[in-house]
Amino acid sequence: MNATPFLRSPPFPGIDPATAAISRMRRDGEAAAPVSDALLDAVAEARVGGTFWGHRPVGIRRVARAGVAVPQAMMDGLARQEIGIVGKAGRGADSGPGHVLPEPTDLWALIAGAASVHAGADDELAIIAGLLHVPVFGADGAAIEPAVLRDSARAALAAATYRDCFSGEDADAVQAVAQLADWRRHLDGNHGIAAASGMALWKREAIRRFLWDGVASPPFLPERRGLRRAARRGGALAVWPSRVTPGAMEDARRQGVTIARVEDGFLRSKGLGAALHPPGSVVIDRTGIYYDARSASDMELLLATCVFTPALERRAARLLTQIRASGVTKYGKGGGRMIGLPQGRRTVLAVGQVEDDLSVEYGGAGVAGNLDLLKRVRAAEPDAHIVYRPHPDVQAGLRKGHLSDAAVLEQADAIDTGSPLMELVQAVDEVHVLSSLTGFEALMRGRPVTVHGMPFYAGWGLTRDLAAPNGRRGRQLTLDQLVAGALILYPRYLDPVTRLPCGPEIMVERLASGAPAPVSWLIRLRTLQGKLQRFMTLSAEYFHG
Repeated sequence: MNATPFLRSPPFPGIDPATAAISRMRRDGEAAAPVSDALLDAVAEARVGGTFWGHRPVGIRRVARAGVAVPQAMMDGLARQEIGIVGKAGRGADSGPGHVLPEPTDLWALIAGAASVHAGADDELAIIAGLLHVPVFGADGAAIEPAVLRDSARAALAAATYRDCFSGEDADAVQAVAQLADWRRHLDGNHGIAAASGMALWKREAIRRFLWDGVASPPFLPERRGLRRAARRGGALAVWPSRVTPGAMEDARRQGVTIARVEDGFLRSKGLGAALHPPGSVVIDRTGIYYDARSASDMELLLATCVFTPALERRAARLLTQIRASGVTKYGKGGGRMIGLPQGRRTVLAVGQVEDDLSVEYGGAGVAGNLDLLKRVRAAEPDAHIVYRPHPDVQAGLRKGHLSDAAVLEQADAIDTGSPLMELVQAVDEVHVLSSLTGFEALMRGRPVTVHGMPFYAGWGLTRDLAAPNGRRGRQLTLDQLVAGALILYPRYLDPVTRLPCGPEIMVERLASGAPAPVSWLIRLRTLQGKLQRFMTLSAEYFHG
């Protein structure tokens, strides 16, 4: 039997293995829980267990544990490069007719493409092969029965105890498989990224963790060097879209280099992005990007085509309940004092945005900024009491989009800057947005939402859409399905406490509990800069009437 647990954590760089560990070998006398067929099927479906990260050699027809011979008859006609040896047979030992594979190697990807595996019945190579229905032959050259391999898999899972690496509490094998499945999806999404460009210095530590693929993180390079490296390696170039030039993007298109666009996710962190708080969540999109409605994106394709399993929908429903109960929004848990609203009159919240944000340019459907939005809201709601909520980055003086109070109050009835946002969302009769994420958050709280642009959550039958329809959308989704795609499958998260990749449930829990976010000298400097800029803007308004 293996000396290490079959279900185990990847060696995340910079993380103490004891922190990341989800399992340990069971001690003598500890009772083992039964292992069901459903659990074995879940392991196979998730492709976790053993080394499920690392290099992915291609063209391997025979896979053998070092020291286990492959019968000559099964090697005839195969080149040395088609026979892969896993591990080392010992100093001075010959690897035989095959070649030793690099470490670590993703055993699931390796074995899925092989015609046979040669190892002992309790070797993790054999266990994985059995779960993938790949023939296995022992050291004596005889075939090992599938039932024996399945029993070995049961024994391997029962031989360990499991823990929740985020809380430290005991867990079961089902929970361990679910966690490893999330990590597998995270690492698979990073496969083939050759370089990263346009990443701000203050984001790089987090981005390095987000982009680790089980072997390494891609180097941060200027866009031209990054593009050359990606082209040379046949890989993708990860970019922060607003920080790379259109010329580099066009060169990538001409050279056939895939661009993986990296942007903030939807449960971001405590603090403002413009104030240099590192992201707690990002999305990585190789087709387009979620806020650009002009063309397809991984998000749009996912929502249009995903087969949402009952288990995934149940997980989304639980997450939705957790978000509603916690009060967490994109910028953390809200605070402040609630604005007064009139009784007996329809009330509407109009949500402002950063006017030079790419989500406004590419998903705004021709709406020309915050004042134009307000005029459209008033036209759509002539008798309503309209409350205007400026974007927090604009309010902090860090981004473009400021409107004078006088300009706002020509269209709206009140300006709010301090109410708890989700309390306000739930207090009004309807929320109007251009492409703001607040519209998605309002949907999650069961509020009616009118959309003047084309954000990712519009066009699926859940919002009143005033922009021209998007022909790539139109599938009718439930709210649970939208949440599953937008918050579980599409983004990645980093736990601010352990720094491990995590699921949205952990991020919501951390944000709700007020887990501390690091405050660097850059954040302090950026905050001071914003205050100075806002002072100058308000002073100019005062002196110019």
